[in-house]
Amino acid sequence: MRDAAGYLLGEHDFSSFRAAECQAKSPVKHLQRLDITEQDGLIRFDLLANAFLHHMVRNLVGALVYVGKGALSPQGLAELLAARQRTKAPPTFMPDGLYLTGVGYPENFDLPSHSSAARLALWR
Repeated sequence: MRDAAGYLLGEHDFSSFRAAECQAKSPVKHLQRLDITEQDGLIRFDLLANAFLHHMVRNLVGALVYVGKGALSPQGLAELLAARQRTKAPPTFMPDGLYLTGVGYPENFDLPSHSSAARLALWR
């Protein structure tokens, strides 16, 4: 899963990982961090991006879980990203255990700033 996650880092068109209802003007987002750790029977995904699309985190995790199960190769995930077609991707992962831990805004908005991160912990 960690190898596959490397393909997702950086600025990409994440159309393969957006919900049909997504109203974002652009599917291009910059995924700055995607850490995967395991502890006490949980797999934790920490993501940091400039913005997220509707269901993007759930769809990314769903694809990474498929990689972890051997149903999709890391290269297959890269191909899925390049395809820009949601219909080719694994199902949306369940929302259970998903926590938004912070949001950040540009300084000119003069708002308190925290990291724009999403966290998902999965039971094994």
